[in-house]
Amino acid sequence: MHILITGTSRGLGEGLALHYLDRGDKVFGISRNDNRGLEKHQNFKFLPLDLSDFDGIRNKLPGFLVEAGHIDIAILNAGVLGEIKDMGECSLDEIERVMDINVWANKVLIDTMYENLERISQVVAVSSGAAVLGNRGWNAYSISKAALNMMIKLYAREREETHFSAIAPGLIDSAMQDYIYSLADDPRFPSLRRLKDAKSGGEMPSAGEAAETLAKAVIKAHNEESGSFIDVREI
Repeated sequence: MHILITGTSRGLGEGLALHYLDRGDKVFGISRNDNRGLEKHQNFKFLPLDLSDFDGIRNKLPGFLVEAGHIDIAILNAGVLGEIKDMGECSLDEIERVMDINVWANKVLIDTMYENLERISQVVAVSSGAAVLGNRGWNAYSISKAALNMMIKLYAREREETHFSAIAPGLIDSAMQDYIYSLADDPRFPSLRRLKDAKSGGEMPSAGEAAETLAKAVIKAHNEESGSFIDVREI
């Protein structure tokens, strides 16, 4: 199978790439930084790309996709958290920065793939429970993931030949969680304390473990209507 994954430099994206490489699939990885471990695999093809550079996506992705011809599964994993603060403290520039990576870069990726591939069988956008929970402080991130969910639903209505889903992978012990753990406790944002307790208590799966769980959810997603939002903890 041909698997395209964004954000393969570390964390969940790296774990997913290793999962599919171990299966013998060909993985097309995209991220801003390289991953020397992945590049040792013969079936790993890498495109260094800053996903905030929309023109760069349009100009560089077509050539990268020539070898693929088609994509069986595209996993849009790359994303940024943004700052944890109250909405009134969150600038439009900050919201725009997060939206560019978490939403609009994925739109440009999807559109460019359709323009340059024979077919795309499945598209999975890595979402988050933050898209629906509305926890205080998660402003730009929550807004971006909610918008991502709706964008995936809209593509599903337009592209019936492809199965779309937005999947929340649950807790992951990742660089994002390391950042959250480094933040000072703030009574305004009780969700931070819960995440810190989960991390210190060993309740967070590693990126590799989370990747295995998500890979199973990618298969199960076909049982759901195209365009659905799926939480791995509920399937």
